[in-house]
Amino acid sequence: MKVSDITMATTHEINVERRADEGKGASRRLRNAGKIPAIVYGGGLDPVSIQLDHEKVWLAQQHEWFYSSILDLSLNGDVQKVLLRDMQRHPFKQLIMHLDFQRVDANQTLRAKVPLHFLNQDTSPAGKTAGVLVLHELNEVEVSCLPKDLPEFIEIDLGALALGDIIHLSDLKLPAGVELPELKLGKEHDVAVVIAKHGREDVAEDAAPGAADVPAAKVSKKDDK
Repeated sequence: MKVSDITMATTHEINVERRADEGKGASRRLRNAGKIPAIVYGGGLDPVSIQLDHEKVWLAQQHEWFYSSILDLSLNGDVQKVLLRDMQRHPFKQLIMHLDFQRVDANQTLRAKVPLHFLNQDTSPAGKTAGVLVLHELNEVEVSCLPKDLPEFIEIDLGALALGDIIHLSDLKLPAGVELPELKLGKEHDVAVVIAKHGREDVAEDAAPGAADVPAAKVSKKDDK
């Protein structure tokens, strides 16, 4: 098993406007006008209410980087680096209701969830063996690091994965300055990330006794009649 490349996050610029009116009525009017109400907080500064263009954000949020990268929010050229911390969606419409952004301090450690990318599973011994399930127990991990060290995603090469193999959090190779806070909580938190095991059907077949294995006392007495 090889846990491979880590890709460092890149920044993406998104234009925003300051929002003067607040409250449910104001937010409703913004949404009707194709805008998203949002707030920027943290970094030792006061929270600021802003608004973003819904169409542009809707396109951006379809990409993984929108959730895991440092974003540059540009207010008339004044850029603040932030991370997306919360997104409220309409329960059934394709509509983003509200966004929360947290300012990033270049000198302060942050925590962020980073997606995992799994490579070469289909060509691995486990992937090519009938009846073997490769389970992705986690699809993202929380890391702790300075903003400059934040990886956009972590790739896990499953090319050598075989039946019975387990990849744990501690097996992930991280760049300098990046840690997994979960591992500091004890060995019991070193959970499995990937597991290769027999499928349920195979296990059931192995466990089910054949006709020859049925004890004589359990054989129907119809034949004796």
